[in-house]
Amino acid sequence: MIKTEWIICPNCGGKTRNQIREDTILKNYPLYCPKCKHEHLIEVKNLKVTVIKEPDTKMQSR
Repeated sequence: MIKTEWIICPNCGGKTRNQIREDTILKNYPLYCPKCKHEHLIEVKNLKVTVIKEPDTKMQSR
């Protein structure tokens, strides 16, 4: 039997509406949390969720 888990929000720790299986692979997946209303980019492989940190935008000089 294939193991499944709910994806947990990295911000608030709440359960999201998405489930993953142990054979699920996600890259650059926009995870939305209905509890804290935040969106994170994540990667998933072997039931391990990693948050992708986006580089901050730089101010343009004039």
